[in-house]
Amino acid sequence: MHLSDSFRSALQSILNHKMRSFLTLLGIIIGVVAVVTMFSSVYSLKSMIKKNMEGMGWNYSLIITPKFEQTDEREEQKLRYKKTAENVRPLDYSDFEVIRAQLPHKSIYGMIEQQTLYRIGNTDIQVSLRGTNTSFFQNKTYEIKSGRYFSAREEETAQPVLVLGYYFAEEQFPGIDPVGKMMNLSGQRYRIIGVLDKDALNSSTGMNFNSWERNNDLKAVYVPLKFAATYLSSRRAIHYIYLQAPNEAAYPDLKTQARQLLSARHSMYENFAFQNIGDLLVTINSEIDKNMRKWNITLFVIASISLLVGGIGLFSTLLISIQERMMEIGVRKSIGATETDIFFYFIFEAVTLAAIGALFGIALSSLTLMVLQAVLKLSMPLPVQGMAVGLLFSMLVGFVSGLYPALKASKLNPIKAIYYFD
Repeated sequence: MHLSDSFRSALQSILNHKMRSFLTLLGIIIGVVAVVTMFSSVYSLKSMIKKNMEGMGWNYSLIITPKFEQTDEREEQKLRYKKTAENVRPLDYSDFEVIRAQLPHKSIYGMIEQQTLYRIGNTDIQVSLRGTNTSFFQNKTYEIKSGRYFSAREEETAQPVLVLGYYFAEEQFPGIDPVGKMMNLSGQRYRIIGVLDKDALNSSTGMNFNSWERNNDLKAVYVPLKFAATYLSSRRAIHYIYLQAPNEAAYPDLKTQARQLLSARHSMYENFAFQNIGDLLVTINSEIDKNMRKWNITLFVIASISLLVGGIGLFSTLLISIQERMMEIGVRKSIGATETDIFFYFIFEAVTLAAIGALFGIALSSLTLMVLQAVLKLSMPLPVQGMAVGLLFSMLVGFVSGLYPALKASKLNPIKAIYYFD
């Protein structure tokens, strides 16, 4: 008997016992749905974590700050700038401009922050006034609710314009759009040009990443970095410079180039320091990958139990099928079918049943993931890895389950099989 004949015979047998075949397939279908959904959920969780980390600007990036040293004075720990030669200036706006112009980068922004007063009636409240450039908002994925970000001209000419954080605008200008209005902070008048929107990264349908810091960002107000360096900062000093490499491979070289450039500009005196966020992210990603692999294995073992239960059902069905088809087996053998032919006949039936169950399971998984995406508002793609594992493992279960029944059928004596029911 050719393999194609075995396959057609197996398919015909399945179609002749539709209800029994369906009940046999049910366990395999459930197992495949569990396996595929498990792979998709782990993949989606991993992708969401990495995407949100990138949204916070943590990927292949570093922060350059003035260098501090810790000293012991009257039994208190205090931070102060490290004493340097008089001709060595602090990290300042000109350093930011040179780094932006000379080093390859994906994103760069500077930050100057101070507390200032905003008078409401007869009350003064403290406001976090920050000087930065538009790349800060884009890197942090803060969208505009109304108005706009700083223009290139406003940044270059140090214009006194403001972008308000979402929570600040909601508290101080409830129910109205403040864009175009004037605002007085510690005696300086500013024109409001934009208002940031809610934090999409930490929405109610997502995961909370660094929410404390991001909430503070949206409670602050922002002016162009050059304005803050010129009018709000002593010696145009800057609190930190954020620098992001174009890709992970370029990160080590960027860090080296930044150190060399700043050392040359600061008379080879390192009164600056690096916070290697990129290195930290590589470590975090490595830990995430390691733990996700463990979860994949754990959840796969759990999901495979359903497939094994389906395999037991398939095993029982094939044993019953042999009892029902004794005469057929005897007749096949008596007209020339070999033991190998009978063996492949039953093996093909088992594997075909398992494969059909896997295909139905993959189709049902696709519908399940579509429903979960709509309900949870999360991206849950149908994973190729999950489909391949589900299909191959279910066929393996089908082969193993059909092995004993196929061997048993192939060893039957044709005479006894023909007269089995007499």
